[in-house]
Amino acid sequence: MAARVAFQGERGAYGEMAVLQYFPSAKLVPRKSFHDVFEAAEKGKVDFAVVPVENSIEGSVGEIYDLLLQTKMKVIGEVYQRVRHCMIANKDVKLSDIRSVYSHPQALGQCRNYLQKKKLEPLAAYDTAGAVKMIKEKRLMDAAAIASRRAGELYGMQILDEGIEDRKNNYTRFLVLSPAVKKKPIDKNAGYKTSIIFSIKHKPGALFGILGEFAASNLNLTKIESRPTKEKPWEYNFYVDFEGHTDDEVVKQVIKAIKTKTSYLRVLGSYRKAEFH
Repeated sequence: MAARVAFQGERGAYGEMAVLQYFPSAKLVPRKSFHDVFEAAEKGKVDFAVVPVENSIEGSVGEIYDLLLQTKMKVIGEVYQRVRHCMIANKDVKLSDIRSVYSHPQALGQCRNYLQKKKLEPLAAYDTAGAVKMIKEKRLMDAAAIASRRAGELYGMQILDEGIEDRKNNYTRFLVLSPAVKKKPIDKNAGYKTSIIFSIKHKPGALFGILGEFAASNLNLTKIESRPTKEKPWEYNFYVDFEGHTDDEVVKQVIKAIKTKTSYLRVLGSYRKAEFH
């Protein structure tokens, strides 16, 4: 039976492409917001959720980090999705007809130089593929959308330009979340990552002391992100990804050591490292 997998956006979104990369035969379940995606998985309406956590050009997706703090789901995998943006419009529209461009704010940011050069007004939409769907339904003849080629083809639209992102080495990293995790033996020949959240005690050198535990154990940090706790001004939660699995003895020892130095610590999950495609 095909897994039911939720993603944010409409059919043709990069989130859908990430889902199909990880779950080739998935039953796709689009949701309008990230909150809706998490809720669908947490309430058992889907088996998994796939959400973007960072882009190689525009950086982290802050809302996802906030939702990770609230959820009880575990991270079981990651996907690197190549992002290749297209300028998409209704049939019979020329590039010279375009005055404004709709897309998700991240996509607009990734094509900033292109839009400025063409003197096109960027307008935010909730999703890349959703922007394509909207300009089709409204028959906007002086507007275009930035989305994937897949989105343009799914909605029967015209591709006016392709590869318009400012940096060609453009990837979005997605996390795969599951509300029910079964313990699996690790593959000693595979590479793994572990993701954790922690907050620190207010004293000099607190963060340095925690990061020092990773350095002393030769564990490579691949990501560190801070987000406001939203409880007290200027207090933060830290999100850290590092190489290794919680079944590794060295990782067990580091987590044990840093637990005494944090005011809050939670392991989000250990999972196989993704490969670039």
